[in-house]
Amino acid sequence: MHAPEFWSRKGLVSLLLSPFAAVYSLGGALRLRLVEPQRAPVPVICIGNLVAGGAGKTPVALAIIARLKAVGLQVHALTRGYGGKEPGPIAVSPERHTAADVGDEALLLAQEAPTWVSRDRPAGARAAAEAGAEIIVMDDGFQNPSLHKDLSLIVIDGGFGFGNGAVLPAGPLREPAARGLARAQGVVLLGETSTDFMRTLTEELAITPIQARLTPRENGNELSGRRVLAFAGIGRPEKFYATLRELSFEIAETRDFADHHPYTDSEIGTLLERAETLNAIAITTEKDAVRLSPRHRARIATLPIEVSWQTPLEIDRLIEAVTEGPSARG
Repeated sequence: MHAPEFWSRKGLVSLLLSPFAAVYSLGGALRLRLVEPQRAPVPVICIGNLVAGGAGKTPVALAIIARLKAVGLQVHALTRGYGGKEPGPIAVSPERHTAADVGDEALLLAQEAPTWVSRDRPAGARAAAEAGAEIIVMDDGFQNPSLHKDLSLIVIDGGFGFGNGAVLPAGPLREPAARGLARAQGVVLLGETSTDFMRTLTEELAITPIQARLTPRENGNELSGRRVLAFAGIGRPEKFYATLRELSFEIAETRDFADHHPYTDSEIGTLLERAETLNAIAITTEKDAVRLSPRHRARIATLPIEVSWQTPLEIDRLIEAVTEGPSARG
């Protein structure tokens, strides 16, 4: 699905949906109260968000994995496998599995660390520990209370923030912001944001954001300046297009698809034909690329990105509290 336009501002539609939002919020609160979290044999770091749609969780998870690997820890990733048919627990194999099997996030994570897909998060964590994991990085699952988190980091898209501040379906929030932030130990703010939103975080919610940016990897600027047909099936495709413009790409046309959209060969064939007509190259995100068939993947350019920490000492301090503290042995 695409984020509805009214999620970005308060208005009549949001007001009319507020009774349903109250029911949704109550259901989440009851789940948190009634479910007793299970502890994994090893520490768990959860990378979550408070809004529906993309906020940048997977790039942050990959960045945390890289920092843990750098200090010599055997880190495994855990994800639900949204968009895939495998319930798990299952170890992801990029050579054998497709996005239809395990979801796109799992395939990206598996490029950097052993990765497990499991709708039952505690079972997935136990499987990872039995396979040698010393610490687990969980992509999403913040609102799932079944597994105890030793460290929870909330990722916020600086350009979107909390949208209109309302809970689903009246707004983009999965739960009230104050309730969610109260359970987190850190907030990763990706990109620039408004002064008002920063004031809300620091004054009203008493949160100090860890600031970071999504930047192209070393090989991400090779096509800079080219004329492109850009397409994306992520939570907020406009973020991808804005990044391309910042890198001086000439965007001839854009095509939006639903988040986690399973591309067909026919759709990609049509896009490639259109790109040729426009005298452009087709380009998409890494997350979209893993959902393409191998023969089309070779013909589509991608923009590889990574997290660049602007306050690295803050993120390292939080990680060290988990890896060196009493909870390090689970």
